[in-house]
Amino acid sequence: MLKRTPLYDTHVAAGARMVDFGGWEMPVSYGSQIEEHHAVRQHAGVFDVSHMRTVDIEGAGSRDFLRLLLANDIGKLTPGKALYSCMLRPDGGVLDDLIVYWLHTDRYRAVVNAATADKDLDWMHRVAHERRLPVSLLPRRELAMIAVQGPQARRLLKAVLEGIDGDAAAVIDGLKPFTARMVDEFFIARTGYTGEDGCELILPADEVADLWRRLVAEGAAPCGLGARDTLRLEAGMNLYGQDMDETVTPLESGLAWTVDLKEPRDFIGRAALEKQLAAGGLRQLLGLKMTERGVLRAHQKVTTAHGDGEITSGTFSPTLGCSIALARLPTGVAVGDSVQVDLRGKPVAAVVVKLPFVRNGKVLV
Repeated sequence: MLKRTPLYDTHVAAGARMVDFGGWEMPVSYGSQIEEHHAVRQHAGVFDVSHMRTVDIEGAGSRDFLRLLLANDIGKLTPGKALYSCMLRPDGGVLDDLIVYWLHTDRYRAVVNAATADKDLDWMHRVAHERRLPVSLLPRRELAMIAVQGPQARRLLKAVLEGIDGDAAAVIDGLKPFTARMVDEFFIARTGYTGEDGCELILPADEVADLWRRLVAEGAAPCGLGARDTLRLEAGMNLYGQDMDETVTPLESGLAWTVDLKEPRDFIGRAALEKQLAAGGLRQLLGLKMTERGVLRAHQKVTTAHGDGEITSGTFSPTLGCSIALARLPTGVAVGDSVQVDLRGKPVAAVVVKLPFVRNGKVLV
């Protein structure tokens, strides 16, 4: 039996095409995936991300717990700020990538991926127990989550919230990127997964359908997983299970910037990462832009002058009008290099580009 979000009936009533996504019955599109993609790049779209798990982390040991658990350092945060990080195995493999928000004092909020949520919680409980840290982990299953993304997303969201909760609407204009505010029953974060401006909102599950309807009535396009994937790939953002997983480290996943080795902090996986850095020869996650016809897909072989690599994520880019990909390539490969991709036994040309492909509606490659 597939799990369903509180917006399932709303999606079905809107004619969404529903698919199995990590055990959840989710909308892949409401008609044209490309139109949904363009709506986010040019105006605003709304996504149901209630399948992701919200976990509140509280207690006197919460700060020490998160500094041990994560490769990035939550010690850098100030109240209301957000931090993106990987949670690692002792061998440096990525258990999950997640966002953590510092709410206040000894209280934090994490949002983890749907497919790994149960595994993540088991690991968190194990770490807290083995290190005897005074911390409580509370999965907030009674909450829903939506994302409003696009150049007009915040304006549109503010207009809708003004008719529901004036205090919540009032924080929108002053909310800086990668910060969050809790206002009454709304948790509002200026974060997202599309390369556009916008907010992610966490709120009681029994209120989310009304908010969704109001956003759509105000002009936000309902968007499914298909557009979410093309948008995040254009923005050069990793997808767990494709661009990184337990078999690779963040150092080979384009996520070295999320690893904080400056402070002498003992986090899980640190020794393995330092050993990998000392050994050298790290593979790198780079962008590919196809210069011939065809569509790039995950697991296709990439031939370079420095050895073979592999595409981790690939798709047709609606914004660029050609196929693009993320690829794990050997050391020595550089931006501007020409490579060959194996498309069903036929070598086709592509060029290595710097990520992201698109950001804030602008083509960068």
